[in-house]
Amino acid sequence: MSFDRTQLARCVSAQGRVVRVLVGSTQGSAPRDAGASMLIWQDGQSGTIGGGALEHQATLQARAMLSGPTRALQVTQPLGPNLGQCCGGNVTLVLERFEAESLPSEANHVFARAVDAQAGADIPALLQRRIDAAKGTAIEPILTAGWLAESIQQMPTPVWIYGAGHVGRALARTLAPLTDYDLTLIDTKAERLPQQLPQNVTTLTASNMADVVKHARDDAHHYIMTMDHAFDLEICHQLLNRAFGFAGLIGSKTKWTRFQSRLKNLGHASAEISRITCPIGDPSLGKEPQVIAVGIAHALVLGRVQNQASTDIIEGRGV
Repeated sequence: MSFDRTQLARCVSAQGRVVRVLVGSTQGSAPRDAGASMLIWQDGQSGTIGGGALEHQATLQARAMLSGPTRALQVTQPLGPNLGQCCGGNVTLVLERFEAESLPSEANHVFARAVDAQAGADIPALLQRRIDAAKGTAIEPILTAGWLAESIQQMPTPVWIYGAGHVGRALARTLAPLTDYDLTLIDTKAERLPQQLPQNVTTLTASNMADVVKHARDDAHHYIMTMDHAFDLEICHQLLNRAFGFAGLIGSKTKWTRFQSRLKNLGHASAEISRITCPIGDPSLGKEPQVIAVGIAHALVLGRVQNQASTDIIEGRGV
């Protein structure tokens, strides 16, 4: 996991002061691995470090830091009887308070800083060597001698959801906690869009939703689930004229058979049409909106994990 500056900046903009709680390292059994994080502000939070007493205690410490003098804190917590958790391991947490002026530069690839009052003023040589050895590639969080280094997440993958009906809303809310993605929910009228959504979901209105396709990045993931088959078809048509990371259409096999025929009539070859996935999700799970959203989210995360594993093998990691 990496330092999500985009999400943190949004939260700081909305809340003013925010404390980020990071699992810096673990020993033995623990609820979450190193790199898991959550954000805490005065009357809310997002993310999780595993729940239970560990998270509750960290939340209390974070809220105290919002108005206190402490900017950063490193705490090692045994997960035994004293905490009422049976994991049995140790977790080292890093709590840091951020305001607009303390956010790291967007230009940086690695964010290295002292997070303990006893840390030296200069970055430890071992930590600097490990950063240098990465040569600009992503690193896992490194916590040593009171200093912490993390890769800054560079531009989350855009996810565009066409149609703010039951499934579109469910998908936006299901994917919102996954900070690797930047979500946009699109519909024809503002009144069709929900009033309350997680703050990392952007809403967009367009009388013809297919018109916005040209504004997406080439690596964007597109999920097409509007209230009108004509809209669905036109969005598919526009997507096949450009690059994309993934394109999925909600519907049955019968709908997809008809769409393939219509897309051929619009001039698209079979090989190009096959770039679109239909149906999406896992039809065997059921047809409830939330169930469909869970199936889509599972496929998205599974694809990300498989792609990362392939990258690790190619680059000689994890072999």
